[in-house]
Amino acid sequence: MKFSEIIRQFGDAASNHSLINNPDYDPEITGVAAIDEATTGTLSYVEGPKFGSFVGKTNASALIFPEDEKLQAIAQERGIVWLATPDPRLLFAKAIALFYQPYRPVPEIHPTAVIHSTAKVGSDVYIGPHAVIQQGVEIGDGAIIHPNVVIYPNVKIGDRTTLHANCTIHERTHIGADCVIHSGAVIGAEGFGFVPTRTGWFKMEQSGYTVLEDGVEVGCNSGIDRPSVGETRVGRNTVIDSLVQIGHGCKIGSGCAIAGQVGMAGGVQLGNRVILAGQTGIVNQVKIGDGAMTSAQSGIHNDVAPGEVVCGTPALPYKLYLKVCAVYGRLPDMYQSLKQLQRKSKNSND
Repeated sequence: MKFSEIIRQFGDAASNHSLINNPDYDPEITGVAAIDEATTGTLSYVEGPKFGSFVGKTNASALIFPEDEKLQAIAQERGIVWLATPDPRLLFAKAIALFYQPYRPVPEIHPTAVIHSTAKVGSDVYIGPHAVIQQGVEIGDGAIIHPNVVIYPNVKIGDRTTLHANCTIHERTHIGADCVIHSGAVIGAEGFGFVPTRTGWFKMEQSGYTVLEDGVEVGCNSGIDRPSVGETRVGRNTVIDSLVQIGHGCKIGSGCAIAGQVGMAGGVQLGNRVILAGQTGIVNQVKIGDGAMTSAQSGIHNDVAPGEVVCGTPALPYKLYLKVCAVYGRLPDMYQSLKQLQRKSKNSND
């Protein structure tokens, strides 16, 4: 694919590029690569000044830049074609899609799949070997059910949703359109509901529902539990990494991003566009406002205001956390100073 064709595919997002001044130099681009691993014929990108030094030594034939004339000049000197955009990473993601499309099986129902007679399967659906689809299940048009998927009774799966191999969808689960559930994920299993008594733990049945709105993606081996009553809900276009635990009755807004090993107890509420970094832990009933962010390994014990950035355990506002970290690093010196003051005080009293 010629570089000019890639530019045409991007449309208005690629209006600033090297072909404007040098239209005759239009190399063939055969793939994409990281800038430090790029070879002749590949397209790569630079997200910001942090990686600017790679421009002088990369073997890439084409680069996507931020709006940075210095980087453009270096590329020009090295004979590398380029295009500039306010969001290089987004454009590079679109470039990958020009060269790679994920595996999508041809619609068919494998003869080893077990499908209950009351299940409703839409058109152009793929159901792979040894999938189990129980009574009352509804599967929308264009859905993909990979091998060994188990779907419990009365589940609803939306149009064009993909369930990867070995995931399990429990009863009372509704999954919207264009969702992706990766291998090993368990959606709608019983929440952790037990009532303490004098004779032990009494199991509280989990009779609620689990709802994933349109465009939700759930990573490998993550769990989203159903509640005793009401519903656990994940808002549209929220993306969830692998090994995430979402407890019963949680309400997650739209456009959130939840990184690996996040755990949230029952009843947590996330607003829209919340970002939770890896290994964030949230206690039950906490509310996190729109646009809030946590750093890795944050422990959230109290509500977080909209737009707030919190860090540490227990979580603190970002600026306060930096001050605490600065003091923490000085604790050994402060301790020695305290011991000296204590000795001086003791000597004075003596």
